[in-house]
Amino acid sequence: MRTPFDILSDYEQRSLAHVVQLPARELGADTWRGVGYRVGQRRLVSAFNEVVEILPMPPVTPVPGAQPWLLGIGNLRGNLFPVVDLKLFLEGERTVLHEGQRVLVMRQHGGDVALAIDELYGQRGFDQEQAVDPAQLAQGRYAHFIDRAFHGEDADWGVFSLSRLARTPEFRQAAA
Repeated sequence: MRTPFDILSDYEQRSLAHVVQLPARELGADTWRGVGYRVGQRRLVSAFNEVVEILPMPPVTPVPGAQPWLLGIGNLRGNLFPVVDLKLFLEGERTVLHEGQRVLVMRQHGGDVALAIDELYGQRGFDQEQAVDPAQLAQGRYAHFIDRAFHGEDADWGVFSLSRLARTPEFRQAAA
C-alpha cells in the first residue's frame, strides 16, 4: 500500500520528466545589465546601481509654486520624496497616469526621487555586439543623458544616466 507521500513523490518524478528546459543564456563578463522602461516613444535602460527601487505610483500631494514636471511629494514608509514626471521634464509632454503606474526611485544628494515612467519592462541585458550608435535616441534633452545604446528585442535601447540627471542644475531646482 502506497502512502500519500509516495504518491506525491511519484507525481513529482513524472512531472519533472516532462519539463521542457529553456536554453540557457550565457551572460558574459562584458554583458551590460539594467532596468528597462519607456518614456514617450523611447525605450531606455538605467544601470541597476542607479535604481534604488521600483514602486507603484504613490499618492502625491501637489507643491504650490513648483515646476510643472514636479508632480508633488510622495510618502514611502514615512520618508517624503519628490515625484517627477520624467516625460514632462525631458519632452515637455505630460505622462498619462494610469492604473498600475510605476515609478523608478533614484538616489540623489539630499534624498530619493521618484520618476514617473510610461511603462516598465524589467531587467534587460545586452552584449557588446548589440551596441549601436546612440545618436537616434540621444536627441533633444535626451542628448545630455544618453551616450550609449544597444539593439535588442527589435528595438533600440538608450542607456539613460540617472546619476547625470540627478546632477543637472535644472532638475535640482524644482521651484518655478
